[in-house]
Amino acid sequence: MEHTKKYGKPPFKVALIHGGPGAAGEMAPVAKELASVCGVLEPFQTVKSIEGQLLELKSVLEKEGFLPVVLVGFSWGAWLSYLFAATYPSFVKKLILVGSGPFEEKYTKTTMPTRLDRLDEEEKAKVAALLTSLKDPDTKNKNSVFENVGKLLSKAEAFDPLADDAPTLIVRYDIYEPVWQQARQLRASGELLQFGKRIQCPVIAIHGDHDPHDPKGVEEPLSCTLAQFRFILLNDCGHCPWMERKAKEQFYQILKQEIRSAV
Repeated sequence: MEHTKKYGKPPFKVALIHGGPGAAGEMAPVAKELASVCGVLEPFQTVKSIEGQLLELKSVLEKEGFLPVVLVGFSWGAWLSYLFAATYPSFVKKLILVGSGPFEEKYTKTTMPTRLDRLDEEEKAKVAALLTSLKDPDTKNKNSVFENVGKLLSKAEAFDPLADDAPTLIVRYDIYEPVWQQARQLRASGELLQFGKRIQCPVIAIHGDHDPHDPKGVEEPLSCTLAQFRFILLNDCGHCPWMERKAKEQFYQILKQEIRSAV
């Protein structure tokens, strides 16, 4: 798997960090749109630990980026970008978190029930069977199983999706499993939120009102932790704003405005 895609012309002042973990390529539509504003990097995370992914991103930005960069992280990538800005504050000029997961455990109880409530009975059964298959050590081609789980959950996470805008993903369950286990432990211990005290740049969180990840789990903890923080809630919007019919335009307007003000 290649490590970085480039969009627009150098200097590359923005880096887009994908989610998953292990869903490389999902931010390609955003990168193409932002290339009209400035040069954009889309680094792919290939390492199977949080520490390794932080070092991998540092190496990419040192080589390709115009430092300090604007980091835009989506879903898991929001957490990775947040951890990166705390670990390497001189590398990040502004941090933009899109569709982030909650930063405290108490806000997570409704996430999966909300997803499942939005699926029909057949889809719920498929999700259960696929998740069981992922836990079975004898299951072959777990990347394919993981991808199918993602497709079903993405349907539950969307409000009014633009199917034609769906990017091609490189799905890696072998990256997802160890990295997500580490990430869950960071949140459960409270350490994840504490990283925010080391962030020195402005932070903006953009979140859809239909996202099953509780927006309060982003807004409330970060408002009490970060020195420079703003929260923007998009109406009629699910987890992935650039794939939402009613929120896409507003999302890009906000994102471009935030980037232009920084670069």
